[in-house]
Amino acid sequence: MIYVVLWLHALVWGALFLWSYWREPRQFRNAFFFFFFCACTLGAAAVTFDQWWITFPIFLAVALTPVVTIVFMLVNEVTLVRREGFSFAHALPLLFACAIVAWFCALPGALALQAPGAVVGFILAITACGAWFFLSFAALLLYSWLYRSLPRKRHYEFIIIHGAGLAGEELTPLLRGRVERAYELWVTQGRHATLVPSGGQGEDEEISEAEAMARHLRILGVPDTQMLLEDRSTTTWENLKFSRDLIAEHSSGGAPRSALVTSDYHVFRASMYARAVGLSADGLGSRTARYYFPTAFIREFIAITRSYWWPYATIMGLWAFTLFFRMLR
Repeated sequence: MIYVVLWLHALVWGALFLWSYWREPRQFRNAFFFFFFCACTLGAAAVTFDQWWITFPIFLAVALTPVVTIVFMLVNEVTLVRREGFSFAHALPLLFACAIVAWFCALPGALALQAPGAVVGFILAITACGAWFFLSFAALLLYSWLYRSLPRKRHYEFIIIHGAGLAGEELTPLLRGRVERAYELWVTQGRHATLVPSGGQGEDEEISEAEAMARHLRILGVPDTQMLLEDRSTTTWENLKFSRDLIAEHSSGGAPRSALVTSDYHVFRASMYARAVGLSADGLGSRTARYYFPTAFIREFIAITRSYWWPYATIMGLWAFTLFFRMLR
């Protein structure tokens, strides 16, 4: 009978995911629906077929994930610093590894030191916040892969290319990958879409990122008549907002469908922001160097989490309420 309950849970999560994805694929909640659907399906399959080895890798992965993650992040930190130098952004893998160690050591340490109840309660709340953080991280990593992988057989009228840093007046490898991915899409669609290079001029840049991308596109054979340069933006949000306004000025009416071409780790956040500014668009990703992906994805996840702070506030609010209630007794 238990397998019926498990399959029912899987069906419910699957139905919620399909409904939510059909309504709007660019929502953070889809990540959780898909994650719970996968977990329930694996559990139900293990019980139904009496093949517990299906769940063994899951438990093994859960048990080894902290150690594997810490080791992987430390190796990634060394590789990143060797290739691109040290900076605060490049220190994210090291900080993430340290946070995991602190998260796992905090509660046992407090219990071993016989810390006051208020301190233990606070650490329990932090532990719960950490559990939600890692669950969200795993769910988003899984769903962002799915979102990028699903085929999209649409015709796009506009192809927006998100800017990144320049090396003088030259494109960095990261930005060149985005431009050439957009060019491939443009060619695949019969060279009819309008390309929208989007990116302003930073303080340490000699020209705008939009102009640098346009120069590369001209070399590839894209005429100026099929390019609109958005050269004012300095953030992802501005990329999308200004590109939306530019497209509205040059479209024939209605809501033209656009493609957002950026690096693979950045696709989902860019798509979320596009939804927020009212831009009808799908995210498409260019490949990122393997050594750079973990750092970039952690940064993306933190940026998304800042907009979804309420679970952490709820957990800490419950701890504060409990502490206050005990003080009144």
